[in-house]
Amino acid sequence: MSVVVGWDIGGVHLKAARADDGRVTRVAQYASPLRSGTERLSQAFADAKKEMGPADRHVITMTGELADTFSSRTEGVEQLASLAARELGHVRIYAGPAGYVRPEDAHKHHADIASANWHACATLIARKREYALLIDLGSTTTDIVPTAQGKTIARGYTDAERLAAGELVYTGMVRGFVMATADRVPFRGAWTPLVNENFATMADVHRILGTLPLNADLMPTADGRPKTIDASRARLARVLGSDASDGTDETWTSVARGFAEAQTRTICDAASLVLSAGALPSTTTIVSAGIGRTLVDEIARRLHCVCVGFDELCDVTPETRTAACRCAPAVAVALLASPCRPRSRWQG
Repeated sequence: MSVVVGWDIGGVHLKAARADDGRVTRVAQYASPLRSGTERLSQAFADAKKEMGPADRHVITMTGELADTFSSRTEGVEQLASLAARELGHVRIYAGPAGYVRPEDAHKHHADIASANWHACATLIARKREYALLIDLGSTTTDIVPTAQGKTIARGYTDAERLAAGELVYTGMVRGFVMATADRVPFRGAWTPLVNENFATMADVHRILGTLPLNADLMPTADGRPKTIDASRARLARVLGSDASDGTDETWTSVARGFAEAQTRTICDAASLVLSAGALPSTTTIVSAGIGRTLVDEIARRLHCVCVGFDELCDVTPETRTAACRCAPAVAVALLASPCRPRSRWQG
């Protein structure tokens, strides 16, 4: 049996997926914020190795090079590649069109390696569907990537290019600041501007609305207080220059809906921009990934597209389906690197 473990090193999470002969059998996520250094990441690797078990190959993709722990993205790529090699031994780094490279060669391919986890997902999807639009809505960002006839057809590759093309949107289910999601919300019959401070995050919005998936929020709250609905209402009220006592529970639910709607529109607008390029047919399937699957379902409805889960396109054990969808890039690099994996014929 061939065992490959795929790893996705993010700015705040480490994700791992084990594939046994091309079938995903284990998936896990660990909090490992890089802003305070790489110590938490090393510990996350240690914990993950125990859960994933021994493997024949380890393959890495990353977005963590953007963390301000590093002086540049190039330095981040090099340091994360070296750390992964120390922790895992035999490692290859996913470099998009350049394939898999050795950690010691990461500096030669830093532009291909940096934030290329979306490319791995899209490459896998392109082998499964003739036409598709990937929408991976995670804790911090949303990737919107078109694929057609066996290849990724994104207009951008770097973060800067993808931001300009609408293929990368900085909004997520957990870490996005609410004042970056909207500049005003309806409150007690008036459009109310927001306090430009990090008093609350989108995790508070989705917690109030009951749309925050279980175990999706691994980060501390903005004020260090509990992850309860009451505490989230208090944090959200502060963004409006108010206290929770200035409104009823329904008042703050209404405010949360305003932020959620602004987020939905932002992603929907970006997806519409990507679709407007005309490279995909009107019957394009949207492939949802990340922790925001329910929200992606709603976006697909608004765009009049069929939506399928990323996990539905992969050979995944039943008990790992949800986790595989949430950790799609780790799953993708594991499957792409698995030997003797049959190439699927295009579906619908």
